[in-house]
Amino acid sequence: MRCVQCGSLKDKVLDSRSSKDGTTIRRRRECLKCGYRYTTYEQIERTELRVVKRDGTRESLNREKITSGLIKACEKRPVSMERLDRAVEEILTDLHKDHLSEVPSASIGAKVMDKLHEIDPVAYVRYVSVYRQFENVNEFIAEIQSLSRRAARDTFQRRLFKE
Repeated sequence: MRCVQCGSLKDKVLDSRSSKDGTTIRRRRECLKCGYRYTTYEQIERTELRVVKRDGTRESLNREKITSGLIKACEKRPVSMERLDRAVEEILTDLHKDHLSEVPSASIGAKVMDKLHEIDPVAYVRYVSVYRQFENVNEFIAEIQSLSRRAARDTFQRRLFKE
């Protein structure tokens, strides 16, 4: 690894730790030339997935777009960045399992909605309202009512919705 301080290629690894989900290794390094310490992350290199957009165009799957969508939906909500990073990794893992080289953008949106539904109901409604392009309040109300009906069937989520 190239030192970010002096550009030297000589370093030593001080500490290596695997992430909780086992998909990333965090390495603490020290430059042998200037002594600067820095952290690197190592991930499994997957085959590149291409996203097939609604208009038929194709582009590379961009992890940052998924992450920024989740962050925007969860803004000012009690959801940690660690949980969002884990959600992104789970979404990408699912996409790689389900698709060999191309994935429809609708599949990505559906997986993001499923994850947000698990994480935070308010963030879920925010994301759905943009993704499905809600035009009026009635669409919000219908989505919230469907969430309430699902919560009534799920005993774990009953405490989230107090009617």
